[in-house]
Amino acid sequence: MRTIVATLAACAAALSLAACSSKEDQAAEAKADSLEQQAAAAPTEAQEKALNAQADAVEQKAGNADGGATTANTPSTSPSH
Repeated sequence: MRTIVATLAACAAALSLAACSSKEDQAAEAKADSLEQQAAAAPTEAQEKALNAQADAVEQKAGNADGGATTANTPSTSPSH
């Protein structure tokens, strides 16, 4: 029973966050995801780090565009973390 309640609570939380996502946030996330995919396929570590930094910057900018609501939970894609 506890598992069901916890699962339902997690689903509700995820849906509420998804509903708050603006078109700009979704576009930024898509762009960041694309950059992260390119980074994963990069032939050198320097290129990987540069692409991941660009992805982080896109996500950070999107977070700041909404008053910082998503800035605190912006993930780092740095391979050193």
